[in-house]
Amino acid sequence: MTKRISGIYGILPSGLTTADLLHQAEQALQGGVRLLQFRDKDAGYKKALKRAKALRQLTLAYDARLVVNDSVQMAVESGADGVHLGRDDEISNMAGLRQQIGDSMLVGITCRADAVFARVMLQSGADYVSFGAVWASNSKPEVPEMGLPRLLKARQMFPEANICAIGGIDRQRLLQVKAAGVDCAAVIAALFAAPDIKAEAQAMVDLWNA
Repeated sequence: MTKRISGIYGILPSGLTTADLLHQAEQALQGGVRLLQFRDKDAGYKKALKRAKALRQLTLAYDARLVVNDSVQMAVESGADGVHLGRDDEISNMAGLRQQIGDSMLVGITCRADAVFARVMLQSGADYVSFGAVWASNSKPEVPEMGLPRLLKARQMFPEANICAIGGIDRQRLLQVKAAGVDCAAVIAALFAAPDIKAEAQAMVDLWNA
């Protein structure tokens, strides 16, 4: 599996019923999204793991990748393609993490607007870094807006890295983000709160690939 990531990165909303979660995921996959992230802080480990495994089967059927947020153990046990960790997660020992998960699993790191932290993480072996919030976001209103110029700067600083942008990105802003040189755009509400998730996914994917 290539470690490059690109295109629309759908982050599934938390707090959905299992049926809704799988339905929304499948709608996005039918619309052409090939990278999904699962995060579930409320369900309890056993229930969340069951949901992660169900999502894994779904993503396999569409030749798509699944990333699990926050839990290395769940990512490994569900057979996910990757794990996404934030600053508060245990990421100080990337070498130890690699021993646990192997070389093939993607490791993504939330860097917000901290390029120094991003550099450290990339040098330690992270596969992609996520910058944001590019614009104010309803999903994480506490995260300050960094704006497009700093996203461009991140691209210049890390020309070879996989860079993901997140925060306030919708279809209208997609091309601005792509023009800043990022590899993928993470979307939550813009995709999963759309009246027709499949149609919105298709429109976003088409726009990105145009």
